[in-house]
Amino acid sequence: MRGSKPRLVVDNEAVRKAPAAPSWLSGEAKKEWRRVLPILIKRKILTTADLGSLENYCVAIGQVREMEEHLQRHGHVVEQFKEKDGEIFSLGMKRNPAVGIQSDAMTRARLLAAELGLTPVSRSRPAVREDEDDGEDPCNVS
Repeated sequence: MRGSKPRLVVDNEAVRKAPAAPSWLSGEAKKEWRRVLPILIKRKILTTADLGSLENYCVAIGQVREMEEHLQRHGHVVEQFKEKDGEIFSLGMKRNPAVGIQSDAMTRARLLAAELGLTPVSRSRPAVREDEDDGEDPCNVS
């Protein structure tokens, strides 16, 4: 994504009580939900309209972790085989498809984390405008 990200602001309609993780989330996604939801509630920037983005973020993080577990068990490359006339032939090594799935999930998670204020850069932005409205016209230079 290019350009500057919008400022995160405290929302008066922010979620105040942690909803339970959706039942359809994987175990790893539920762990991430329980980890980040209290942080987002404390910052008062998460509304019910944002819960879908949070769900998607948790799904992506869950996929990253599940693919990492798979890759640790099976490796980043796998041998490809082909059967012809009852005989099995090796076609050599190829990239494990889990590598691509994990990479895509990491990208989605990073983008959604930035939207939710879960990255160092997004956290460094002021949450509320510093310059309060004092009734003066900011365009008036006299």
